[in-house]
Amino acid sequence: MAEGVKVISEALAARVPLEAVFAAPGAPADLLDRAAAAGARVHELAPGVLERVAGTVTPQPVMATLPYVDVDLEALRTAALVVVCVDVRDPGNAGTVLRSAEAAGAGGVISCNGCVDLYNPKAVRASAGALFHVPVVDGGDPVDVLRRLGDWGLRRLGTVAGRGGDYTSADLTFPTALVLGNEASGLPDSVVESLDGEITIPMAGRADSLNVGMAAAILCFEAARQRRARRELASAT
Repeated sequence: MAEGVKVISEALAARVPLEAVFAAPGAPADLLDRAAAAGARVHELAPGVLERVAGTVTPQPVMATLPYVDVDLEALRTAALVVVCVDVRDPGNAGTVLRSAEAAGAGGVISCNGCVDLYNPKAVRASAGALFHVPVVDGGDPVDVLRRLGDWGLRRLGTVAGRGGDYTSADLTFPTALVLGNEASGLPDSVVESLDGEITIPMAGRADSLNVGMAAAILCFEAARQRRARRELASAT
């Protein structure tokens, strides 16, 4: 289930085949027209009906049902930057990871077994539609996933509080998998043993770490910055 004008608009832009759209009074007519033109069934609801089923107290006036969009892990074989979530439980964080990864140009996001459902309505809203634009893998044992990524040549870097190397000193221009752990306990030992290295975002204040979504944004955009700089240097020589 997707809620909101932005999310549904992004689903249409990504050519996700919407199954049905439920519109309360005030829903944008142009969005409903686009949905109908794309083959979705559009149902106009009476006042107050949508509020009874939406996941927010004051929902936007449109919801939609749509199919799952996740892909098989094999689809990420050639990706140069992948974000791997291990035991990430908060749907808002999961959605922020998706949004950050997509915005930074990552080739995919993997949500391993034990993570929050990527199709949780709060995760979908927090992704702002990025769920429909970046390839996502839903499930997989973390150790098995990291082994396959390593076989494909990706350097597997775990994000940890304190003990890792400064993320700005890490070379993120090579094929890389950024591995993010649980909000409270971080990465389990079994996953740490499967890594090629650990990186840390240095803290200047009292906090010992950032939340998972924020950390993902910083690291993804650092990778994007380094890769852009390398391309610019190559084009100038």
